[in-house]
Amino acid sequence: MIKNETVRITVNDITAEGAGVGRYEGMAVFVPHTAVGDVIDAKIVKINKNYAYGIIDKIITSSDTRIPVDCPSFYKCGGCVFRHINYKSELEIKENRVRETLKRIAGADIKSGGIVGADNTFAYRNKAQFPFSANGSTGFFAPRSHRVIPISECPLLPDEFGGIAACVSEFLRENNISVYNEESGRGLARHLYIRKGAVSGEIMVVLVINGDTLPRFKALTDKLLSLCGESLKSVQLNINKKRTNVILGDKNKVIFGAPYITDTLCKIKIRISPFTFYQINHDMAEKLYKKAGEYAEPKGKNIIDLYCGAGSIGLSLCDRAKSVTGVEIVPEAVEDAKENARINGIDNAGFICDDAKTAAKTLAERGVHADTVIIDPPRKGCEEELLHTIAEDFSPERIVYVSCDPATLARDIKILLSLGYTAEEFTAFDMFPRTGHVECVTLMTRKEAD
Repeated sequence: MIKNETVRITVNDITAEGAGVGRYEGMAVFVPHTAVGDVIDAKIVKINKNYAYGIIDKIITSSDTRIPVDCPSFYKCGGCVFRHINYKSELEIKENRVRETLKRIAGADIKSGGIVGADNTFAYRNKAQFPFSANGSTGFFAPRSHRVIPISECPLLPDEFGGIAACVSEFLRENNISVYNEESGRGLARHLYIRKGAVSGEIMVVLVINGDTLPRFKALTDKLLSLCGESLKSVQLNINKKRTNVILGDKNKVIFGAPYITDTLCKIKIRISPFTFYQINHDMAEKLYKKAGEYAEPKGKNIIDLYCGAGSIGLSLCDRAKSVTGVEIVPEAVEDAKENARINGIDNAGFICDDAKTAAKTLAERGVHADTVIIDPPRKGCEEELLHTIAEDFSPERIVYVSCDPATLARDIKILLSLGYTAEEFTAFDMFPRTGHVECVTLMTRKEAD
């Protein structure tokens, strides 16, 4: 096999990133935008020692899972990977990915509660972050690159987002405002960040800039108000002058409205600021939190909620729990969580601003008791020291682990298994339909002493 050669393969598996896998002369060949059952001619574009990458040259036989692609940017954008197959097959791929990853890494054949699919696979995102191209247009990055693909409409986003993006791009061009260049570190406008309350309809627009202020910012707010009307509740500048790929800087300036928007999740009113972690898919988050609540069995229990964000999971359990203690490292999110408890009349929840590992150790040293510990870490999962603190110092009856990455979940479950816990069940949730991501909630219980 050589580069630019065309080889015929049958696709018999799908990777976590959504690429099809076939074999040619014993070597694995990865080809995006393919489906299990496809027979294709693949043009080889890269060869490594044990595997190769290809692109579709010609589809000889189509998989029966294929459907017409409904987005003109699908083959260029790095967002969706499953718009070419039916939704039932996508769910099967994702559930199988979680199951097999847990078995392979954790060494555990854990009972599956199945996968909960979305009722709606369109316009479900309540948040978007758009980079700017050189001419001020917005879009998304191409796969594995920072090359911006201009996109005017995205089927995953609310209709308003496209109009807002076009409005901001027009403002930049009208006022000759430069766009940030990653290589030179020059240019003002870096990213456009939009949030929308799924229930409230409230909209927040944040322009990330490489500077301290924005020329003629009132003209921008006037344009946005003309477009969005009363639904526009917040326009902010985020200051990011660092040479980094991290989107948000540390400081926000409100140039219109409030520093936050509000929404309702699981009957709890939630205040959301730019730094607040808030689930992107509102309807699926309610389903996931319901399952987390079932696993937690909160009635009369003391609950510690680690990586709590704005407190949404823990607060949703306060009507049944004895107490909830949330831990979050982002100060703005902790303030939001405290305010969320106040505006909902919740008096049995408290929140600590600290690293999860440090806070858990401090709480344990103070003798704080936890019947249930909920963990919802970022993609990298938990530090091993934190897992030891949970299992050895708190020793809760139940651990409810919410994860956005099956591999780090499996790694952490393996550690908890060695610390005296049993993995009872996992349930997968398709929080991000048509993308390669899958969320999972796992229940672990403490083994009884012999």
